Amino acid sequence: MWQLFKELFEFARLEKKWWLIPLLLGLALLGAFLAFSAASPLAPFLYPLF
Repeated sequence: MWQLFKELFEFARLEKKWWLIPLLLGLALLGAFLAFSAASPLAPFLYPLF
């Protein structure tokens, strides 16, 4: 999985598409938040937010 992030970062760096980096970081953070919140006891309270 880290290889995918490394390739995307290299693509953004080589093609001068710097706007992709915040987008990818935001998507990764949102995915991590959803994955960790689904296993927590607070999950029923977080679902109405999305």
